[in-house]
This record gives sequence, structure tokens and C-alpha cells, in this order.
Amino acid sequence: MKMAPIPDIYGLQPNSVGIPYLSGLLRAALGFTSETPTAGQVKEHSQISIKACKFGGTSLADAAQIRKVQAIVEADPERCYVVPSAPGKRHDDDRKVTDLFYLCHNAAEQKVSFDEVFALITDRFSQIVADLGLSIDLGPHLTKIQSQIAAGTSPDYAASRGEYLNGLIIAELLEFKFVDAAEIIFFDPRGRLAETKTQEAICQRLRSLEHAVVPGFYGSMPDGQIKTFSRGGSDISGALVARGVNAVVYENWTDVSGLLIADPRIVDDPNSIDVISYRELRELAYMGASVLHEEAVFPVRQADIPVRILNTNRPGDPGTQIVPEAAPIAHTGSITGIAGRKDFTVLALEKALMNTQVGFGRRLLSVLESNQVSFEHMPSGIDTMSVVIADVQLDNKLDRILAQIRSECEPDALEVYPRMALIATVGRGMPRTPGIAARLFGALADAKINIRMIDQGSSEINIIVGVETSDFERAMRAIYQAFVT
Repeated sequence: MKMAPIPDIYGLQPNSVGIPYLSGLLRAALGFTSETPTAGQVKEHSQISIKACKFGGTSLADAAQIRKVQAIVEADPERCYVVPSAPGKRHDDDRKVTDLFYLCHNAAEQKVSFDEVFALITDRFSQIVADLGLSIDLGPHLTKIQSQIAAGTSPDYAASRGEYLNGLIIAELLEFKFVDAAEIIFFDPRGRLAETKTQEAICQRLRSLEHAVVPGFYGSMPDGQIKTFSRGGSDISGALVARGVNAVVYENWTDVSGLLIADPRIVDDPNSIDVISYRELRELAYMGASVLHEEAVFPVRQADIPVRILNTNRPGDPGTQIVPEAAPIAHTGSITGIAGRKDFTVLALEKALMNTQVGFGRRLLSVLESNQVSFEHMPSGIDTMSVVIADVQLDNKLDRILAQIRSECEPDALEVYPRMALIATVGRGMPRTPGIAARLFGALADAKINIRMIDQGSSEINIIVGVETSDFERAMRAIYQAFVT
């Protein structure tokens, strides 16, 4: 049986704790539909092409970084719409502005003074304004925000104010119109993105504006309350704006020069990816955490708008372009990326004539369902069936699950294989290239790594292997060296 893809792709972020990854594209989490803007909804603009640009927190951490953003936007007249994040870390020991706002809200909930923390926020923005030489007065905005937090406003309101204030500053600096995201990005009563209403509002509001700054990360509920996307949601905001204005490209500016073929914590100085399809991205995004936010691809993917991942600190680098599936394959005969994750357990069942027993698979999966456990993959044979489960899902439930499987399924054998790692090798050119599997398995054999499981996604653009967790890093390096070096 073919299994769903695994995977992940990596980008090195030098000035933060940890490394960001691309995570799984959970479309249903935001309630996206298949609707796209009609011709009448698309923005009527001048004859130039339109680019929407989202800038991350490290790109806007201080005045010096913001000047880089200004230079990037002003260097290309097609960059008409800017979606900023809140100021990020200036150095390893710094705090993100969003984190400071969360601290203020938490203190207010506990009826503790947050004046000292709020003073840090005030000083941070005041310093940015002064260093940029702007005349904008953020005082009234800051006073209102502090009062609202003290009065018991929602955590979403507090968390969103970094983007709001930074948006005011960027708009003043670029001399663009400021458009509050709460006025054009909407959520339904259940907290899901109201996509149609949002698209109509973006098209209508921005149609008459040749340039605008729209803060990322938040929108509004039907009652007007501020609602944020999940952490990193400025990527989604940027994608929604890009689709709403029918941009020719959505530029996502961060502090990495595109996506990398492998995890730089495991593989030394891995090559970057020049071009990747949305489909490959989905296959490689399953296990990460994010250069590009997990749901951000869908609004632009629906409109066939390409995405470029670019580096604010090195704007001349080509970065990575994410293109529609119909785009030509640029890497036939090679791979696009390697991704993997540790900490899985495999439950392997064996039962004679399993294939003749109607409902056997349903009974097995019903045990997992009753224990609120989801599974990752389910490889099977004629008399065997296995389920691959992330260890975090089991969480002291393993003994109970095993007992229920024995009762419900009556297997001839039931084995548990802990400490498993899964690695996926992904590439759109793989199905058309003979010898890919031989190179992959040969590389692992040469490295004396025992393959515990082999499977291939239904798309046939990825091959998945299961190895012992202790062999994970060596396996990743062996695969990389076989295909890239």
C-alpha cells in the first residue's frame, strides 16, 4: 500500500533560537474553500504588474533593517503592497515585540502591573521612529493599547498590536496608504477565515489604492473583535493580499535565501532549491515549522500565483520560487529535497488470511480513534498491517491500545517497534528517472544503515524509508551525498 508523503524542507535562520521550517499545509484548519476571485473582483490597477511583499519580523527588527526594506520596495515600482510583521529579535538575547505584548496581557489577567514591560514596547517603537527620522506620533495609539490591555481585552488584540504599530511606521516611511487588516480580513463566528468576504473586501478596498501597507497576522470577528491567525500568520495575510490584488508574484521576505534541500543542522551547508512546485512543497512541508507559514500557500495556489522566498539582508540572491504544478520540471533526474522526523512507533499486526476478513482495518483504526490517536502511515501486506504513530500521540496510551487491538482484532502476532525515524526523498522528476531508488538504497547500504520500512507516496514523487532513530542523521547525510554532492 502506498502511504501519504512525509517530509519537510529547511531554511537556516541565523539570528534566532532554533531553525524555522515549513510545516504541514492544513487547509481545513482555516476553512479555505475552492473559490477564487472573479474577474470583476480583481483589482483594477495601472499597466504595471503588481507584486505583494510580506516582510518578516527579523526583516523589521530595527530601523536599520527597515531601511533595507525601504530600499527593496523602492527599487521595484511593481512592489505596490506591503504586509509587515511585528519587530522581531535584534539579537539572540532580545525579545520579539509580540512576546512582550503577550507578557503584558498575561500580567493584566493576573491583575499585576505590566507598566515596566509596556515601557519596553514604547521605547522600542519610539527608537525606531526616531532612528528613521519620522514625525509620526505613536503616543495616542500606545496609550489606547495600554488601556485596552489593562481593561481586559483579548490576547489576540494584544498580540496583534505589534503588526498594527509597525504597519503605521512602514506606511509613513514609504508614503503608502495604511489599511487596517481588521477592515479587510474577516473570520466567521467559529474563528475560521471567511474567505469570500475577505476576498471581496480586499478587492474593493485596495482597488483604488496604487500602494498600501496592510499589517499581517490578524483580522476581525463578526462582532469587531480582533482575531489572529496562528503564530507566523503574517504569511497568510500576505498571500490573501496577493490573491486579492491579482499579483504576478507573492514575495515573502525573510532572513534566509530560499529553501534548503536538507536540514542544515544535519547536513553541512546544504544547497538551496531554485524552483519547487506547490505539490513538492506540500510533500516536503509535512514535518517542519516555518519559513513560510503552513496555510499561506493556499490562497495564492488557488490563483496560480507563484511565491518567491527572498532574503532581506541579501536581496540579490535568487531565493526559491514556488510555482504551479503545470510549470516545466527543472530538475528531472535529481531530487528536490530530503526531509525527516524522529520519534515514531510502529505497531505491526500479522493474521493469517487477513485479506479475507471484512472490516479488519476498520476494527484496528477504531481502536486508535477511541483513544483519540491519529496515525501517520499504514503500510500493509496480504497478511500484515502496520500503523505508524508519532510518539507524542501515544502519551501513556500504548498498553491500553495494545490490549484493545488484541481484543478487537485477535491478531496472530502483534509487535511494537519504538524509536523509529522516517525520511522522505522528494522530487517531481523522480517518477521519470530510472535508478533513483537504487541510488537511495545503495547509499544507505554503503553507510551500513538498516532500512526497516520502505514505502512510496501515491503521487510517486517521494520515497519514504524507516530507519532506527539512532541512524537518522547518518541516513540523511548519506542520501544527500548520493544525490547532491
